[in-house]
Amino acid sequence: MFEPGHLNRKKQPGMPGVPDYDIDVYYEVRHDPKEGVLLHFRLSGQVAGQSVAEEFDMHRDTAFNFASRLAKAAVKLGLPPNASPIMRSHGEYDAMFADIRKKLNVNPGDPVDFDHLDKDGC
Repeated sequence: MFEPGHLNRKKQPGMPGVPDYDIDVYYEVRHDPKEGVLLHFRLSGQVAGQSVAEEFDMHRDTAFNFASRLAKAAVKLGLPPNASPIMRSHGEYDAMFADIRKKLNVNPGDPVDFDHLDKDGC
């Protein structure tokens, strides 16, 4: 389920080898005096009956690599690499991408600082 600033994912039937999970992904724009505009992500919920939580920031110019960064966070929380909750519904991914673009006021062709890719774990 997606709504601006929030995505919820639960394990779907027919996913052998994937533990039960129910994860919420929240994101919001933050302003850091040193780093500038950041997109803050907070994941919380449960994986295999255990409470999980993870938070991280991404710079404005690299935030569109959020699916990769969320997949890495999901693995850290105990999900297999092929069970990333972000890619289970392409329509919701598109809506989240559009919402992030709007929140950050980013346009195609805006420059990317490649140092941010490293800092953001992309």
